[in-house]
Amino acid sequence: MQEIQFIAPVALHDEMLRLRNEKQMDFLESLTGMDWGAADEKDAPEKLRGLGVVYHLESTITGERIALKTATTNRELPEIPSVSDIWKIADFYEREVFDFYGITFVGHPDMRRLYLRNDWIGYPMRKDNDPEKDNPLCMTNEETFDTTREIELNPDGTIKNKETKLFGEEEYVVNIGPQHPATHGVMRFRVSLEGEIIRKIDANCGYIHRGIEKMNESLTYPQTLALTDRLDYLGAHQNRHALCMCIEKAMGVEVSERVQYIRTIMDELQRIDSTYCSFSALAMDLGALTAFFYGFRDREKILDIFEETCGGRLIMNYNTIGGVQADLHPNFVKRVKEFIPYMRGIIHEYHDIFTGNVIAQSRLKGVGVLSREDAISFGCTGGTGRASGWACDVRKRIPYGVYDKVDFKEIVYTEGDCFARYLVRMDEIMESLNIIEQLIDNIPEGPYQEKIETDHPCSRR
Repeated sequence: MQEIQFIAPVALHDEMLRLRNEKQMDFLESLTGMDWGAADEKDAPEKLRGLGVVYHLESTITGERIALKTATTNRELPEIPSVSDIWKIADFYEREVFDFYGITFVGHPDMRRLYLRNDWIGYPMRKDNDPEKDNPLCMTNEETFDTTREIELNPDGTIKNKETKLFGEEEYVVNIGPQHPATHGVMRFRVSLEGEIIRKIDANCGYIHRGIEKMNESLTYPQTLALTDRLDYLGAHQNRHALCMCIEKAMGVEVSERVQYIRTIMDELQRIDSTYCSFSALAMDLGALTAFFYGFRDREKILDIFEETCGGRLIMNYNTIGGVQADLHPNFVKRVKEFIPYMRGIIHEYHDIFTGNVIAQSRLKGVGVLSREDAISFGCTGGTGRASGWACDVRKRIPYGVYDKVDFKEIVYTEGDCFARYLVRMDEIMESLNIIEQLIDNIPEGPYQEKIETDHPCSRR
C-alpha cells in the first residue's frame, strides 16, 4: 500500500466518487477518526494537525488498495463531507467518528451518537476532552431519540439542518434487547414490523461497546493484548494473533516458523469452536435442542485441547508479542490427530438432524438476502460476504501465518440468505480440518518465544 495521501475536505467527496467509479474502489475497509492535535507555531509546514479521518479503500476487482486522509483545523465546528452515499458502511463508521471525535459529516442522513448515551457531554477520543470530569456515573435511563439529524450543504456554501422522524404513528414498533436471549449479545433494536417481516430497524450498539480504544491510551502494548481476547471471545486466538502481528511488524520482530505453525493451527481450531457455538445458538433459537447439544458436545473436545496448552477455555491469553505464552502440551498433537477423524465421521449428525430439517430450511432459506454488491458496500467480510458470492477470505487474499503453505478451498455460496451463511460455516469446518491435518505433523522445531528488548519503545507507552 502506498503512502497515505492527504485530500482537503473541500475536494474529498469528488475524489472519493472518482476513486469509486474510475478505480473501482468498491470496498471501504475502514474509516478511522483521528485527532492530530491543535496547530502550534513551532510546527513544520508539512505537519498535519486538526481533527480528521483516515480511509482505507480496496478494489475487489483489481485488488488495489489505497489509503487517504483528510482533516480540518476548526476544532469548534469540525465538518467533513460524508461518503455514506458512496459506501453504505460509512453510515455507521461516520456516526462512530462523530460520537468519539465530534466531527460532523455534511450530507450524512443520521448524525446521532452510535455508542454513547444521547446525553453524553463531549467527545472522549479528542485530546482536549476529559470524559470522566464531564460525565459522572449516571444510573438513570437515557431518553430515546426518534428523530435523525442531517446536515445539508446549500448551493451558496451555507449549512442547514434537516430532521427526519424514524418511525411513523402508523408503524408497529417493537423493542428487542438489550437483554434478550436471541440477540446473543447486549444489543438494542427497535423494529417496525409487518407481521413477521421487519420493514425497518434502528440499532443501538452502545450496550456492547466497552471503550477499549480509550482504555488502550493508558496501557503498554503488552497490556493491550488482554483486551483482544475479550473483543470476541469466540475469536480470541485470531484477534490476539492480529494485534501481535501488528506490533511485531512495528518492532521489526520476526517470529519463528514454529510459532507461525502453532498460531495457524490454533486459529483453525478456534474457527471450528466458534462455528460449533453459532450452530448451537441457531439451533436453540429454532427449538432444535438436540442439535444444540451436538454442538456443545463436540466443542468441549476443542476446549479440552485449548485448556491443556493455553490454560484457558474461553479467554486464552496465548499469543504474545514475539511468540506464544507456552509451548505445545505433550498431548497436543495426539489429541488433535484424534479429533480430525472423529469430526469427519460425525459431522453428518449435524446435517441429518438440522440442515435437512423442513422447519430450519423454511426459517433460513430466502430470509435476510444480501446481494454481493451490498455485502461489499456494507463491508460484510467473512462467512457473510462469502455466502453472497464475494470471495473475500483474507487467508487467500493476504496470507499470514502459514496459510500460504496449505491447500484449502474458499467456501463461496451465491444465494446470500441465512441458509447460505449457515452452509458456508458448516463447510468451513471441513476445510479447517484439512488445514490442520496438513500442519499438525509438520510443526518445525524452534523457539516458541523470541527475546524482546525491555527498553524497546513498544514495551512502553
